[in-house]
Amino acid sequence: MKTGVALPKVTFRTRVRDESIAGPNPFRWQDRTTDDYFKGKRVILFSLPGAFTPTCSTYQLPGFEQNAETFAAHGIDAIYCMSVNDSFVMNKWAQSQDLKAVSVIPDGSGEFTRKIGMLVAKDNLGFGMRSWRYAAVVDNGVVEAWFEEPGFEDNCAEDPYGVSSPENLLDYLAEVSKEAAA
Repeated sequence: MKTGVALPKVTFRTRVRDESIAGPNPFRWQDRTTDDYFKGKRVILFSLPGAFTPTCSTYQLPGFEQNAETFAAHGIDAIYCMSVNDSFVMNKWAQSQDLKAVSVIPDGSGEFTRKIGMLVAKDNLGFGMRSWRYAAVVDNGVVEAWFEEPGFEDNCAEDPYGVSSPENLLDYLAEVSKEAAA
C-alpha cells in the first residue's frame, strides 16, 4: 500500500449491540462496508497480528485510545483498529480494553488485509494468516500517509513495533498541522 491509493471495497461482517434482543448475547449481524467506515472522514486505521496479543494489548491499542483527544485536535474523526479476527473476538477484546474512542473492525476472513497486500502467514506462532503491523492516515477512503513495520515476511521470527506506533502518527500529524499553519 502507498499514499494516494484508495482502500479496497470490502464488506465486513460485524456484530453490533441491539437492545431489542433479550438474553446474555444481545448482538445481531450487521454488514459494514469500507465506505461506512472511511467515506467523508479523516481517520487513523491501524492493524496488528491479533486481538489479545501482548504488544497489541499492552502498547499499540492502549496508546491510540489514550491519545484520542490529541488525534482529534489534529483533525482525526475516528480511530479504527483492524485485525484478522472475527467480530466475536474483536468485540470481546474491545470490551476487555474498555475502549471508548477506538472502534474495532473485524477482518475475519482477511479479505481487506489481503487486498492491501498486508496478509502474512504466522504459522510459526500457530496463528495462521494474519495482518502485518501497520498504520495509516486515511482521508475519505484514500491513504494520506502509510506507516508499515519493517521486515514484512511470512513466519517472521520478529514482531517489529515502532513505525506504526501512536507516537509516530502523532509526530506526523503535528508536522502536517505545523506546515498547514505556516
